[in-house]
Amino acid sequence: MNPRRKKRLTITLSIVGAVAIATGLMLYALSQNIDLFYTPTEIVEGKGAEKALPEIGLRLRVGGLVVPGSVKRNDDSLYVAFHLVGSGEAEVIVEYEGVLPDLFREGQGIVAQGTLVEANRIVATEVLARHDEEYMPPGLAKELKGIEHVPPSQQTKNTTNGGAL
Repeated sequence: MNPRRKKRLTITLSIVGAVAIATGLMLYALSQNIDLFYTPTEIVEGKGAEKALPEIGLRLRVGGLVVPGSVKRNDDSLYVAFHLVGSGEAEVIVEYEGVLPDLFREGQGIVAQGTLVEANRIVATEVLARHDEEYMPPGLAKELKGIEHVPPSQQTKNTTNGGAL
């Protein structure tokens, strides 16, 4: 092989290797940023036909209804803990430190993003409340079918003064 062809081959192989390494690093970085969605039932009982439980330390999103009477707040800080329930009896404890959305309340549907620290406990970095009482994603609506949910518009009606708020 003459020196000119050898040089071209070396350059070509170097470029292909650099592109392969760059692609591998990008895919690795993207896999670190994937947040999987779970319901409380899927976290406790497992997801899919094989009932695969999420691993401790996994970043995930969990959606469900805030169990009435389960919200515990710390008077000295912004720490709050509450229970989420899905379609079954399974409950997940969500701990969050920060300002909760204005629409957050007991019996309300929420989505929390955070890290699974125990089999049924999540430390959330973000809590999102559903913005409209009528809309619910189809997948979550199917999971929560049969669970009683009182829309916010019906939670605070006062019957003593003709239904005015």
